[in-house]
Amino acid sequence: MQHLILPVLLASLWTLCTGSADWCYQSQFTCDHECNTPDKWNHANSDCSGKQQSPINVVTRKTLPDERLTPFKFNNYDHIFRGTIKNNGHSVQVNVPHLATISGGGLPDTYKAVQFHLHWGTDGGPGSEHTIDGEQYPMELHIVHMRQEFSDLTTALSDAEGVAVLGFFYEKSKSANRKYDSMISALKSITAADANTSLSSISLAQLIPPEHNMTSFYRYKGSLTTPGCTESVIWTLFEKPIPLSHDQLKTFSDLKFKDGKRMVSTFRPVQPLNGRQVYRSGGAVILASSALLVAAITMAMGLSQPN
Repeated sequence: MQHLILPVLLASLWTLCTGSADWCYQSQFTCDHECNTPDKWNHANSDCSGKQQSPINVVTRKTLPDERLTPFKFNNYDHIFRGTIKNNGHSVQVNVPHLATISGGGLPDTYKAVQFHLHWGTDGGPGSEHTIDGEQYPMELHIVHMRQEFSDLTTALSDAEGVAVLGFFYEKSKSANRKYDSMISALKSITAADANTSLSSISLAQLIPPEHNMTSFYRYKGSLTTPGCTESVIWTLFEKPIPLSHDQLKTFSDLKFKDGKRMVSTFRPVQPLNGRQVYRSGGAVILASSALLVAAITMAMGLSQPN
């Protein structure tokens, strides 16, 4: 009988450490905070075990060029607004006026901006949700749009192509990106979960690369990257990263989850493609192939030189 006590106790502890209806990131999980980590998000919402989940790893050599992926048309992206930035317990989010729209880019309709939020690592370490050829960037920006006919995101998610998300990667730079000063400064006032503060005059255009640097992108059909994981998202991932200094990136890790722990590694691991095809715009360049081409040309030129 005594030999059975230890296994029973261990089984009980395992149950205590895994059972909860709340979803969380892996970095939040402890026995003191019972929650469903990404591998158990289907316990929080069954849609999270679907076949078209996000994020994914983009294998550039397997992408297909698509002539329909023309440059985007950004309308009112330079509109300056005063918003509220909130620590929602999982990320920081800013709701935006439904004035900025996107069209073109192979989208089936015009989509209006609803909100933007970010995903990051730990103190500027790897933290993007999507990866490119296995590379994980320090942070990723998601600008969420819904089809212009809808008035709320919940309704838009009931349409198979109701939501379009623009994803942007960040890279470390030696100098600070002054266009992000107002946002970085605001983070210091919302370290606690559910805290919010006013965001001084800002525009979507100032957060992303210039329009002429956004002709190279990848496209695939996927889902929300948090529960309920609804598979109604047209994803666009831009090649050109946004520069932020190490100190700017590190500031995001000073935020707190609802349990008071540091808000770090706020990304869902990449999900299986399950037969989906990833497409690339005409401007998207497969770096490996380009490097081989340059090497071949250089070698050919060297061979053609007279001795």
